[in-house]
Amino acid sequence: MGLQSVINLFFPKVCYACLNLLDDNADTICIDCRHDLPVTNFHFDDNDAVKKVLYGRAKVENGTALFRFEKKGLVQQLIHGLKYKGYENIGFVLGNWLGGELKDVEAYHTIDIVIPVPLHKKKLKKRGFNQVAKFGQQIAKIIDAEFKDDVLVKITNTKSQTTKSRFTRWTNSSELFALKNMDAIENKHILLVDDIITTGATLEACINVLNQVGNIKISIATMAIA
Repeated sequence: MGLQSVINLFFPKVCYACLNLLDDNADTICIDCRHDLPVTNFHFDDNDAVKKVLYGRAKVENGTALFRFEKKGLVQQLIHGLKYKGYENIGFVLGNWLGGELKDVEAYHTIDIVIPVPLHKKKLKKRGFNQVAKFGQQIAKIIDAEFKDDVLVKITNTKSQTTKSRFTRWTNSSELFALKNMDAIENKHILLVDDIITTGATLEACINVLNQVGNIKISIATMAIA
């Protein structure tokens, strides 16, 4: 019995989507779940579903989401594990997945910088990490862009959005962000990344702040769309 098999015997690896035991050659998400996850293929199909969420509110060059979010579905299980159970590797796996697809899509070849939607410093300290950081880092690495988490700053600490209505989330997401290192993004094409897009309020607030800088383009990529 190999060392990894011994480790798995005492500390079994489970799929973070279905919670079943993983095969020795699987990592983070089992093969069955990879086939069952509701991928959107928006970036392959020129689907504007993500852009339409922000239509009339914020200008977006391109927009995509890796999965469709379904209540009590596999995607919810993954994002819950990432945000609240500390399973950071989920972000790495999903970033690797989406980044691998975006590198083959011409519309994303001009991305210069990948920026994550930030957490307030108090929430970051409590959680220990930004759940979209590894997602964004891996996308940036694969599409040959720079990852920068020192541009957007969240200046208002809000309670969890999960129990709020769509209207409340929209009204509470205004002017929560500020800019640092503005020179770093001048004349750049930015890919703004987040976990889920629902009303688009958080992304809209980020875009409005980023647009204080001249001559930039903004695209969006999220793990899921609700």
